[in-house]
Amino acid sequence: MRMIEIFRAVLINIKENKFKVFLTSLGIIVGALTIILVIGIGKGSQANVQDQFQRLNVGTLYIMPNFGGQTTETLGVEDIEAIKEEAPSVSNVTIMVSGNADVNYAKTSASVSIAGATEDFQNINNLVLAQGEFINNDHNEDRKRVAVIGAEIVTMLFEEEADSEIVGKDIIIKGKRYEVIGVLERLGGSMQGFNPDEGIIVPYDVAEKYIVGKKARTRVMALAKDIDHVSDAIDEITQILSKVHKGKSDDFRIRDAGSSLVAAQDSAKAMTLLLMSIATIVLIVGGIGIMNVLFVSVKERTKEIGILKAIGARKKDILLQFLLESIVISTSGGVIGILLSIMIMPLMKYTDIRVIPSFFGYGMGLVFSVATGTFFGYYPAMKAANLKPIDALNYE
Repeated sequence: MRMIEIFRAVLINIKENKFKVFLTSLGIIVGALTIILVIGIGKGSQANVQDQFQRLNVGTLYIMPNFGGQTTETLGVEDIEAIKEEAPSVSNVTIMVSGNADVNYAKTSASVSIAGATEDFQNINNLVLAQGEFINNDHNEDRKRVAVIGAEIVTMLFEEEADSEIVGKDIIIKGKRYEVIGVLERLGGSMQGFNPDEGIIVPYDVAEKYIVGKKARTRVMALAKDIDHVSDAIDEITQILSKVHKGKSDDFRIRDAGSSLVAAQDSAKAMTLLLMSIATIVLIVGGIGIMNVLFVSVKERTKEIGILKAIGARKKDILLQFLLESIVISTSGGVIGILLSIMIMPLMKYTDIRVIPSFFGYGMGLVFSVATGTFFGYYPAMKAANLKPIDALNYE
C-alpha cells in the first residue's frame, strides 16, 4: 500500500468515529495543556525570584540572632561600628529592627510591619524613592518622627489620594504622629522577613524607643566589597562577633543573598519538576486510553484487516496504519492543548499565579503528546499486524 492510501484510510476511520476519537484524545489534551501551564508557571516562579532579588546585591550579608535557640544575645550599634572598623572585606554595614504596629490615617487603620533603619539601609538594599527622601543620620540623631512608606501602604492608607503628593502628610503610628518624608517605588519582594512594599521605615532610634522597644531582636546587614570577598567578609564578621560578644559568635547566623537566591531558584525548579511529573502522569493515563481504544478498534476491524492482507497488504502496512492513527489522535490532542493554553494563559492574570508562555512549553507539550501516542499505539498496531489472514477472515 502507498503511504497516501494508508493515510486516507486513517482519516476515514477517524472521521467515522469522531466522538470516540475526541473522548480518546481528552487525556492527551489535558496532559498537553497541563505541561504547557506547568512550564509557564515554573518560568513565572523563577521570574518572581529574579524580580525579588534583582535590586539586591549578591554580596549582601544578613547577620541575626539564632531565633530558635536559647540565646539572649542581641545585635546593636556597637556591632556595626566594630564591623566598619575591623572588617576590610565589608564596604558598608547597617542595622535594622522590625516589628508590627497599628497605623492610622483619616478613617483607615491597619496593623503593618515597621522597620527602624539608618541612612545606609537604602544603599545596601538598593531602595528607590518615588517621592521625597530617605531616612538620614540627622533624623536618627534628633529622633525625629518621620517615615518612609511602601507602595502597598500608600494604596492601603491613602486610597483616593494615592495618585497625589503623599510627602508631607501625617500618619499615626502607635498613637504618635509621624510625617511622611518619602515613598518607595514598588520592590516586589521581601528581604529576610521585611517587605518594603508592605512596610513603613522610620529612624532606628525612634523605632527602638517608641515602637518595638529595646528588647526587640535586631539584625545587621553588611555589603561585601564584591562577590569574591563574601567568604572573607563572613569570616571577619564571625571573628568580630566573637570578640564583641565574648566568644558567643555561635549565637548568631550569617546568610548571604547569593545563597538565598540559589536556594529560591532551586525551590522553584523543584516545584516545576513536581508539577511536570503530575502532568506526565496525566499524559500516561491519556496514552492508556488511546491503547485501549485501539485494542477495541483492532477487534472491531479484524475482518477488515483480513481482507487487506488477502488483497496484498503487508504486515508493515497494517502496523503503519494503526500506528499512524494513534499518532494523529495524539498530535491533534497536543495541538488542541496548545490552543487551549493560549486562551487560558491571559486569564491567569486575574489570579495570584504568574504564568510566562514560551515556545519551549508549547514544543514540550506537543513532543510529549506525540511520544505518548507513539509509545502506547505501537503494541495494538503490532497486534493488528500479526493477525493471520485466515483467522481474521473467519473472525465473528
